[in-house]
Amino acid sequence: MYIMKVKGTARIPDYVQMRDDSFTLIAYFRADRPEKELARLGLKKVEEFKKKIEEIPYGKLTRVDF
Repeated sequence: MYIMKVKGTARIPDYVQMRDDSFTLIAYFRADRPEKELARLGLKKVEEFKKKIEEIPYGKLTRVDF
């Protein structure tokens, strides 16, 4: 799975894209509120995921294993 953090503007918040191994978009959600979307996808490591989001730079596609 891959994630990419997208920089928002003054009125638009930061977003996160989640893509599968064939780079198909599977989720797109606000970076500050990932809980609901992660629960929908069946991922239970919410705190670990939040830390990973904070660490990655904007616009860089990053491979994660959950």
